[in-house]
Amino acid sequence: MTEVLQVDPTDPKRESIARAAECLRGGGLVAFPTETVYGLGAHALDRRALQRVFAAKERPAHDPLIVHVAVIDDIEPLVIDIPRIVPELAARFWPGPLTMVLRRSERVPDEVTAGLDTVAIRVPSHPIAQALLRSAQLAIAAPSANRFSRPSPTRAAHVLADLADRIDMILDGGPTTVGLESTVVDLTQQPPMVLRPGAIDADALRAVIPEVAFRSGPAAAGTVGLPAPGMLPKHYAPATPLMLFEGTRASTIDAIGQTVRLRREHGQSVAILAFRDDVEQLRGLGAQLLDLGNENDPLTVASRLYAALREGDELGVDVILVRNITTDRPLSMAIQDRLRRAATQPTPSDQA
Repeated sequence: MTEVLQVDPTDPKRESIARAAECLRGGGLVAFPTETVYGLGAHALDRRALQRVFAAKERPAHDPLIVHVAVIDDIEPLVIDIPRIVPELAARFWPGPLTMVLRRSERVPDEVTAGLDTVAIRVPSHPIAQALLRSAQLAIAAPSANRFSRPSPTRAAHVLADLADRIDMILDGGPTTVGLESTVVDLTQQPPMVLRPGAIDADALRAVIPEVAFRSGPAAAGTVGLPAPGMLPKHYAPATPLMLFEGTRASTIDAIGQTVRLRREHGQSVAILAFRDDVEQLRGLGAQLLDLGNENDPLTVASRLYAALREGDELGVDVILVRNITTDRPLSMAIQDRLRRAATQPTPSDQA
């Protein structure tokens, strides 16, 4: 059975952290909160433990893992080259939700890197993650603690729903704060390239790397050896079909209303992930509404997104509808990215 330990993030108790650290050192799997989402941790240099991660998540071997370390100095045994920009990025964003892709050393197993010559590394800021890394005194490979392609877990209950009896332990530190995965930047190419948008936004990165580029889209389905995690075109998806509407706020709300009426005429039940700004216009359609928060507050939207997708599944409806966020603020790009990859229906768009 999976053991769940309650841990206060403001005061992680040494006993609970020590038990989890011992489990990791012994080849066990421990889910723990980071500031982004819950991660499923394993000793990053233990091949058997890493194989257990892939089995528990039903994750394909070509999708690499992110290695978490306590401080920047801990990356040295894991890489063969530290570009000059790394200390500058670390000073600005570590501990925090930025993942750097660097040239791997021979110590890093192929299971971590999908056989590539690069490794993705970050220093998390969550106090439980930090306490665990310092107690275990090892690098921890930790993808999100969910079944592969499902919405990432932002609460311990989400981990338990997906991975109960598949992993050894969960450190329950309450809801995560950011709610979306880290930004991944590849520093092995020039100019450096953002492979996955995330909690560190474009303007913040450009303040350190003015020439940083952005990958134009997710990797093609079937790509062997993905350069970073979370790059598949279908990812973060609920089990219920999700229909995403793109365009202006007015056009997408109108299209959602028409779709609800059409679906209900055919006897289908509908849920809408609704921005708080839209609730008044969406009431009375006969669809169940799930609150995403105010569109002008992407921090709140990001923290609620994955939980709302899971709540939509729990409703047992035939389809979930959502419009994409239209604001241009920190986290907006990452929210747009996650919604596009979670969608399972063709995306209606505003052609005007």
